[in-house]
Amino acid sequence: MTADTAGTGETRQEPIRVMVVDDHPMWRDAVARDLTESGFDVVATAGDGEQAVRRALAAAPDVLVLDLNLPAKPGVQVCKELVGADPALRVLVLSASGEHADVLEAVKSGATGYLLKSASTQELLDAVRRTAAGDPVFTPGLAGLVLGEYRRLAAEPALAAGAGEPEAPRLTDRETEVLRLVAKGLSYKQIAERLVISHRTVQNHVQNTLGKLQLHNRVELVRYAIERGLDED
Repeated sequence: MTADTAGTGETRQEPIRVMVVDDHPMWRDAVARDLTESGFDVVATAGDGEQAVRRALAAAPDVLVLDLNLPAKPGVQVCKELVGADPALRVLVLSASGEHADVLEAVKSGATGYLLKSASTQELLDAVRRTAAGDPVFTPGLAGLVLGEYRRLAAEPALAAGAGEPEAPRLTDRETEVLRLVAKGLSYKQIAERLVISHRTVQNHVQNTLGKLQLHNRVELVRYAIERGLDED
């Protein structure tokens, strides 16, 4: 993120604010140390689910690095509560489990990405940066699984659908184009390269689209796009 420097109108790059939640102290401390040494601002850590919710609400991180297997309150519930309280929060699950059910449950609870603990330190650092930018980050092999789940969810009848449903807001051609590529599972970086625009412009189009459609996160956005067949060529 950026902020104005006093009186100059210029911007300075501020470190990404990160919180680390894991019930294993040595692992939690190691991840926090790696992030700090790489220039991230680790604003809080927590060792159980209830503590995680309290501290995250107080510390307001940009990215929550979250283990699923937590005492007191499971990670998916922590994710659901915190994303519900602040839809702008990005959650990167860092778990030892690669079980498909765990991955899908995490995504449905609002997680932006899912990385296995077998990932290298560099992969983790890159994943946190990309998560902060709004990109979906998944351990190789899991992205296709998640996109398949989006399509399955989109095939289910929407609970609020009906004859009295208001007409969908009108999107610009560029917003529709970006939405189509989001539905295909492309990252913001890939979309920027495909359309020859900046990463920031892609983010702005996505945020504008979320606002127009009154949606809260990428999960809802992809489901909306697939429901309307935008993932099809």
